Amino acid sequence: MLDLELLNTLVCVVDEGSFTRAGERVHRTQSTVSQQIRKLEEAVGRTLLLRDRTGNHVSATEHGELLAHYARRLLALSREAQDALTSDLTLEPVRIGVPEDFDARRMSAMLSGFVKMKPGVRLETVSGMSVDILRKLSAGELEIALLKREPGSGECLASWPESLVWVKGEGVELTDEPVPLALFPQGCVYRQRAIRGLDKARRRWRVAFGSHSLTGIQAAVSSGLGVSVLPTTAVLPEHRICTDLPDLPPTELALVSAGAALNAIQQALIEFLRAEIKV
Repeated sequence: MLDLELLNTLVCVVDEGSFTRAGERVHRTQSTVSQQIRKLEEAVGRTLLLRDRTGNHVSATEHGELLAHYARRLLALSREAQDALTSDLTLEPVRIGVPEDFDARRMSAMLSGFVKMKPGVRLETVSGMSVDILRKLSAGELEIALLKREPGSGECLASWPESLVWVKGEGVELTDEPVPLALFPQGCVYRQRAIRGLDKARRRWRVAFGSHSLTGIQAAVSSGLGVSVLPTTAVLPEHRICTDLPDLPPTELALVSAGAALNAIQQALIEFLRAEIKV
């Protein structure tokens, strides 16, 4: 077992580049800090730190950097556990799934706003493709989920229509060559819209880029690597709307639950999302 006190000392030395300054942070003498690092090196069987020729500066070895990375995570988890045990609040977990192709910054801001309103909530967010989120919801791994889907394809707590457009990079001109597509993986409703639309119009196409990430698809379009189908809310300033490709029927963003009775906190999150989500 790795000693958290020793790991904390290692992180401080790596951050400060000095045994002396690290000692000031952990309230230990320089010699004590050196002893703690030697003890940690003996425990892991690796050299973690190196001094320069003057002896005034300390740098991490490759193994030292690696261990410091894990140390930060372990220390953060330890602090989280301590905070949870000392808090007077009873944290109620709420597990929600959100689509991978939803604006991550926008969703994070909304969920952060809810947590500030309800400090007694421990929000657990899972991101993924809508088909995977639906599977987790059915398996009882989530209580609430946002899904991208065909309009009216099931019961929901709330829904919002999504207008879709074809987008391309600035200066990109489509020719008689197969349309280069930047697509989400199989199961994504945007992918289905793009392929079905082109097939129905008898336009040839090819997959030029694939990604699970909305940011990745947006970047591929911006760079001219491919054309894609996106909701109007995800169109960037550097994107250009394609008007010479088939019209796209809208999709739907749906808020759904696992079907069990919802507690007060879960119901509060649903009401919050109903008010905040605008597409």
